[in-house]
Amino acid sequence: MKTRTLLSSLLIALGSVSAFAQTTADTVQRDVNQQTRIEAGLKDGQLNTKEAGRLERQQARIDRLQAKDLKDGSLSPQERAQLRRAQNRASQNIQAAESNGVKGNPQSASSQRMQADVQRDVNQQARIEQGVKSGALTNHEVGKLERGQARVDRKEARAAANGHVGAAEQAGIQTAENEQSEKIFNKKHNAQLKK
Repeated sequence: MKTRTLLSSLLIALGSVSAFAQTTADTVQRDVNQQTRIEAGLKDGQLNTKEAGRLERQQARIDRLQAKDLKDGSLSPQERAQLRRAQNRASQNIQAAESNGVKGNPQSASSQRMQADVQRDVNQQARIEQGVKSGALTNHEVGKLERGQARVDRKEARAAANGHVGAAEQAGIQTAENEQSEKIFNKKHNAQLKK
């Protein structure tokens, strides 16, 4: 527990320090980190499904903000600052939810479904990050992909709002994730290169 709290505090501090030169790759890396923390909280019972749903709603807002900010293909200093503030708030909310004493049952079917969905978010955000770093994705393309990630996160948030993710709800989320996965592949392989 102390190690987890120390790790979360360190991630918050690193996010604050590195944010001065925040680039598109940095913002996507923070998405990966935050989704990873949500998944870890579900797996160790520090988060229940309902809390994870609220955190996913916040991740959707961040993804929409990234999509809007990257629509023109760049991040202005003001946009970077606004995005950094939103990601810092999300990081603090993850920490607060993990340490509020409310426990989840990581072995429940609902938690297992949510864990699988959040793990898929981690994977998809990591694929986007890799595309940014390799130059296979332009900032404009990242913006479009983040809009898709926001749709998936909203579906997860709606499904978990009542504290239970059913099999039918997960099937709908998986359909959206499959569509998003295909979009990521297509954007990474469309021969548009970052300049």
